[in-house]
Amino acid sequence: MGPEAKIEAEITVRRALELPALRRGLPEVLAGADRLDRAVRWVHAGEVPHIASLLKGGELLLTTGLGLGARPSEQRAFIRKLADREIAALVVELGSRFESLPSALIDSARECGLPLIQLHREVPYVTVTEEIHTEIVNSHYALLRRADEVLRRCTDVLLRGGGAPEVLRLLAAFTGNPLCLEAPDGSPLYAAGPEGADGEGGPADADPLLAWEGLRDTGVRIDVPGGGHGPDAVRARLVLLPVNSPLAPVHRIAAERAAGLLAVVMLQSRQEEVLAARGRGDFLADLAEGRIAAAEAPGQARLLGFRPGGDPVLPVVMRLPSGLPYPGSWALLAQALREELAAPGVPVLLGVRPVEGRVPMLVALRAGQDRHALADRIAEALRAGVVRAGLDRPAAYRPVVVVGTAGDWAAAGPGLRHAAEAAAAAQGLPEQPWYDARRLDIELLLWRMREHGELGVLADFVDRAIGPLLAHDRGARQPLLPTLEAYLASAGRKAETARDLNVNRQTLYDRLARIAQLLGTDLDDPQTVLGLRLALRARRHTDRP
Repeated sequence: MGPEAKIEAEITVRRALELPALRRGLPEVLAGADRLDRAVRWVHAGEVPHIASLLKGGELLLTTGLGLGARPSEQRAFIRKLADREIAALVVELGSRFESLPSALIDSARECGLPLIQLHREVPYVTVTEEIHTEIVNSHYALLRRADEVLRRCTDVLLRGGGAPEVLRLLAAFTGNPLCLEAPDGSPLYAAGPEGADGEGGPADADPLLAWEGLRDTGVRIDVPGGGHGPDAVRARLVLLPVNSPLAPVHRIAAERAAGLLAVVMLQSRQEEVLAARGRGDFLADLAEGRIAAAEAPGQARLLGFRPGGDPVLPVVMRLPSGLPYPGSWALLAQALREELAAPGVPVLLGVRPVEGRVPMLVALRAGQDRHALADRIAEALRAGVVRAGLDRPAAYRPVVVVGTAGDWAAAGPGLRHAAEAAAAAQGLPEQPWYDARRLDIELLLWRMREHGELGVLADFVDRAIGPLLAHDRGARQPLLPTLEAYLASAGRKAETARDLNVNRQTLYDRLARIAQLLGTDLDDPQTVLGLRLALRARRHTDRP
């Protein structure tokens, strides 16, 4: 693994000494008592002076001491060579060669940090070897079973319609640590933490993206195969980060097996793009919900490629239906939007949130730049991206773009949350290139009432205000509701209303008189007009026809 973090094994020197075969030898630890948690990869028995050259590292070496040498210098050299090979421990059986181990041997083992154990009673080496090897094999089998269980859960997630982010979050929960999926060039595609997933991990104490930035050089890397050769042999790299706890062998085994699933998922067109866009979307959602502090946000945004400098950031949200027409729609959309948003020439951090059907983003507002003009350019690019991705038909897929208020990073989160809610409230409004979040407060108030279970209150208000008019229009050849809507939209200017409806003034006067009669109210009264305007808006948030 080179410089990567070492993965702890489950069979250690301490565990080997607890097994009956070695315990019957009455083991006594003379050196390296603080290193008994070293991994035991295998057991080897030998008596030759050059035995170190036959070892690969991680072995528990059993000997009677015949090859240790007679002189202190030979004994010290023997220990140094074993330490250089990084064996797990040296176990010497007393009796055949030594009544007690010489001080040169013990002192050298302490200096090298090599666990040195002497056995006071003779034990059959074959029994020791069989017992430890059986323990190692059983441990490996248990690891494989746990890894298979994680693989099964990852497969279930994919079969239920999940994707790479869900697999990564499940792996993060299983390891109890954050992890990151990197592109071949080392840039982050998606970072996941163990919190909030169904698994064995505990709560994370570090943001996964920041953990990746600080520990990526020491994390354990797993290649996600690309199916090609040369530069195409690796499609991505999964980086396990030992933040909350050490990584166990089962974590690497599970990650290696999940890498095969990720490779299949990512073979679909443009999966890297949508994965990165979902990672940015998660960051923006966490920022909007207050899960990321304003002080940490610029650093995380920088890792995602967004560097607005000292300029204010403008929150923008585009809303689309969550059930897009065909598989891969979000991948196509993410790619098209990224390419279209390169045209305005300003820093943009764009993410996707398929479950909510949202495309949140932050845009840098340069000094002296007009907010309205920038919003026009961004909205035009977003709509061009929707068309380019083939999502502009049918009309039900018409995007709604809401632009918030520019501010610093402390205002960015609340601004994104406000824009997202306003985009939901704006569904069904007359179409326009983009909506100003500041002018949707009434729509947002009505939408929040519906979302918080106040639908009955809204429906009763609509029935009281315009119920008789709605009842009239259900069976009428000439409905009157469009006349009322046009009259209120023109702020009561009758000449303008007549022109908009393409009728003469007398016809308009007759219709307005009929409306006033049906509703039993005065259309010139300001309070009445305000109530009617609210009722017409509230009607969109109820089931009233």
